[in-house]
Amino acid sequence: MNLPPLKPALSNKQGDDFAISTATLLELMQAVLAKGAVFRFRAKGLSMTPFIKSGDEITVAPASMEKPAVGKVVAFIQPATGQLVVHRVIGRQGSAFLIQGDNAVIQEDELVPPEAVLGCVTRIERDGRRVFLGLGLERYLVAFLSRSGLLARLLWRLRTLKG
Repeated sequence: MNLPPLKPALSNKQGDDFAISTATLLELMQAVLAKGAVFRFRAKGLSMTPFIKSGDEITVAPASMEKPAVGKVVAFIQPATGQLVVHRVIGRQGSAFLIQGDNAVIQEDELVPPEAVLGCVTRIERDGRRVFLGLGLERYLVAFLSRSGLLARLLWRLRTLKG
């Protein structure tokens, strides 16, 4: 009898997700990625909508395995606040990465040193199905549109057409 492989997860007795603080999540993520393993967690927030939505399960591979580059979505420690953030690399300035959320309307680009980047998002799942949009070759176009300020306007127009 072949049993499906177990997927490690934190959950409570009812089988629901186990809520942990952002600081604990960051500490756990750093420890797992430092061992060279991937880390999977549920995203919170709207800054990466529509490519990553709140509640999506995202998988992050260590920066040593999956190199950060323009267009890739990265998990990093925000230099100003020390918080865990997941945004897209939209450019480079020297060795630093220029990073911004896809849903940024009037958000300034953030310069992040390479040592603050924990890893790259390699997989997104929404409602049990894999999401590919935003992680393939189109990531270059998304990064360009984001950097030029056109992505937020385009997404806003698409939302108004839907509604």
